[in-house]
Amino acid sequence: MTRYFLGVDIGGTKSHALLADEQGRIVGFGEAGPGNHEVVGYQGLRAALQAITSQALEMAGAGKDQVAGAGFGVAGYDWPSELPPTLEAIDALGLTCPMEVVNDTVIGLVAGAEDGWGIALVAGTSNNCWGWDEQHNIGRVIGGGMMFGEHAGSSELVWQAIIAIAREWTRRGPATALTPAFVEHFGAPDAAHLLEGVQLGYFHPGPDLAPLVFQVAEEGDAVARGLIRWAGEELADLAKGVIRQLRFQDLAFDVVLVGSMFNGGPMLTEPMKAGIRQEAPRARFVRLDAPPVLGAVLLGMQQAQLSISALRPNLIETYRGFK
Repeated sequence: MTRYFLGVDIGGTKSHALLADEQGRIVGFGEAGPGNHEVVGYQGLRAALQAITSQALEMAGAGKDQVAGAGFGVAGYDWPSELPPTLEAIDALGLTCPMEVVNDTVIGLVAGAEDGWGIALVAGTSNNCWGWDEQHNIGRVIGGGMMFGEHAGSSELVWQAIIAIAREWTRRGPATALTPAFVEHFGAPDAAHLLEGVQLGYFHPGPDLAPLVFQVAEEGDAVARGLIRWAGEELADLAKGVIRQLRFQDLAFDVVLVGSMFNGGPMLTEPMKAGIRQEAPRARFVRLDAPPVLGAVLLGMQQAQLSISALRPNLIETYRGFK
């Protein structure tokens, strides 16, 4: 009987499942909407798991009894208290294979790190940073955003831009080209109306405006450039905390960069890399160019004692051809 390996990535906006064979060839795929219990509840998590797993198995023409290992990266699984209801939702799939369940940041690490361990640094809509060592001891930040002083995702960068605009208008800070750029974007008559709209809730500056901040910075605005440098330094600060937790200071390891913010290029990444290398000079930086769900498949393969370092290249190659 052919053995298959299931990988699942549960997200806050979309969820994916992949099924691969023992050679690392993708044979099944499933996709659904959000499954993060913080967004849709545990019933929503269960529904997303059922939908994407069924799609992947059906595409492959495989049965649940052929799944020999499974890996689950679950957004919203941050604390031990959240594990039992998460496992309950997974148990409803009826799988009998060994499996591993981790926060979704970890599967990005496994997908991108050559040795399967290191640190994943996420900068997308918000930010996160998790890592593990060769024995799978975890290091992490809280993942709670600005509430816990964890900044530097797109949402936080845009709010820093709004603060800079407010500081200019109140004469507490320097002039910035961010002001006319945001005024034009929202169609406001001037900065006063922009700030009024933000405060009263009829303008909603969101993470989609982060590219505008980068554009203004690339045009030479000192305030915008300072904000992006700040974001890079904040990302470094997240990683340095995890490095200290895992005692990586003297090791050579991969820092896997996950998320759209890193598309901003050297203006963001150079101060970030410099900050991390102050703590861990031998850190290597890898931009994740494969979907994190591949890391979940690799975790499933580890459950069957397969070599993920040997299978990762073929898995990535066949995924690109599959898509």
